[in-house]
Amino acid sequence: MSVPENTAEQTPGSSAPQEIPDKLYFRIGEVARLAGIKPYVLRFWETEFPSLGPKKSGTGHRLYRRKEVEMVLEIKRLLYEKRFTIEGARKFIETRGKTEPARTAKAVKPAKKAQAELFSAASSPMADSFLQDIRKELRAIAEMLK
Repeated sequence: MSVPENTAEQTPGSSAPQEIPDKLYFRIGEVARLAGIKPYVLRFWETEFPSLGPKKSGTGHRLYRRKEVEMVLEIKRLLYEKRFTIEGARKFIETRGKTEPARTAKAVKPAKKAQAELFSAASSPMADSFLQDIRKELRAIAEMLK
């Protein structure tokens, strides 16, 4: 009797740290392989954890960003290793998010005003960084469309 090749990575007790590839977007199958869970589990977690909401491409494919992949790995750790209930893991993640003041305390500016401020200094390092991020995202999208 043969054993499926991905059985080892789907054991709930495995605690080896996951290496997340340096990509902008991940499809549901890639995230499932990284986390060692089935895609239907990810879809269920999306309903249970409001902060886990991947974008959808024009063709309807779920596209996860790196922070969402990290959250999936954290949810798996809480549920499988720390033995939290889904409700307990949800509350833990919500309260942890509230205790991070650096990112959440900043006021969000309207998009047009922020863009105007960003591009007012044409050769500023911030503008260069912003354009590099846009280029990376566009390249990743172009690769997915190939």
